[in-house]
Amino acid sequence: MLKVLKQRILTGLVLAPIMIGGIFYLPMMQFMVFIGVITALGAWEWANLSGVQNKVARVAYTVAVSALLYLLWYLDLEQQPELLYVAFAWWLLAFVLVRTHPKFKSIWAGSVTRLILGLVILIPMWIGFVQIKSYPNSGYLMVFVMFIVWGADVGAYFAGRAFGKNKLAPNVSPGKSWEGVYGGIVTTTLVAIVAGMMLQESIHMDLSIKQWSLLILATFIVTAVSVVGDLVESMMKRHRGIKDSSNLLPGHGGVMDRIDSMTAALPVFALALSILGWNISL
Repeated sequence: MLKVLKQRILTGLVLAPIMIGGIFYLPMMQFMVFIGVITALGAWEWANLSGVQNKVARVAYTVAVSALLYLLWYLDLEQQPELLYVAFAWWLLAFVLVRTHPKFKSIWAGSVTRLILGLVILIPMWIGFVQIKSYPNSGYLMVFVMFIVWGADVGAYFAGRAFGKNKLAPNVSPGKSWEGVYGGIVTTTLVAIVAGMMLQESIHMDLSIKQWSLLILATFIVTAVSVVGDLVESMMKRHRGIKDSSNLLPGHGGVMDRIDSMTAALPVFALALSILGWNISL
């Protein structure tokens, strides 16, 4: 246990500066490549989650995902928020799938179907990152989403342990409860309030009631969908019969184990910014 904890801490100390540095200091083109590499690593692991064990086939899938990212950039489509509606529709469907699992397992259990789902999960994450990168204060926006994801996870863990009785998706992740979800929502709401107060300090202006409402609404939506992102990967791992998506990150499992919630949170947050018209730069 102590060895795993040590590995998690050391890996986190390496990964955190890399991620923060990439978010804040890389220009757009380099940033697109940076997130593209993370997406490609996720694709390699998703192929395994899809039941593809042949390494050549997994490489082919990774190359195909990378090629699609390049095509989006080449056609200048990565800035189209309409593409994120596909992701939002998928996460709504995903919630139904995890809540009713294994009732509709036959719909997604095939390897080809799961590989296609990987495109809907991974590519919109990259698009979401790229679109947010184009906004003023993009680094703070991305960090805000990360704090929402982490807050939802931490709040759910402690609330679930203390009060968890009603299971959220017992056939997917028996340890998760509705009480944990509520704890996560409370935590991320506090994150949103702190972020709003810090924003007010930085711009020397009070946010309006409408702006506060939109901030809390966006936070609630992203919190909810981040939970679904985590559950979907758990469902895929349970079906595949594995504990981690890979052993690439010592103490943390694989890349997908780290970005499962982000695959849902990033594109939905980017879409929320677009729909709600809430400009954090004011």
